[in-house]
Amino acid sequence: MGTHISRRDDVNPSEGEREYGDVTFADPTNKKYPIDTEEHVRAAWSYINKKSNAAKYDAEEVDAIKGRIKRAAGKHGIEIDDD
Repeated sequence: MGTHISRRDDVNPSEGEREYGDVTFADPTNKKYPIDTEEHVRAAWSYINKKSNAAKYDAEEVDAIKGRIKRAAGKHGIEIDDD
């Protein structure tokens, strides 16, 4: 999924890097939703499925973020429920 995610005005990407370090993010543009550990993958899935968080992205961006989280979940042996 190579969908580009737009830079959000309400986010400072440096904060994500400062908080989590040099890790893989489901939203690499804004450094949101780290997916480097099992705990982060589970949290990312929970957060992107909240309407208030998903509403900050267009539908294609949400699909791209969810796809990245699902792939990371597979690598960590986590089963993701689409509901």
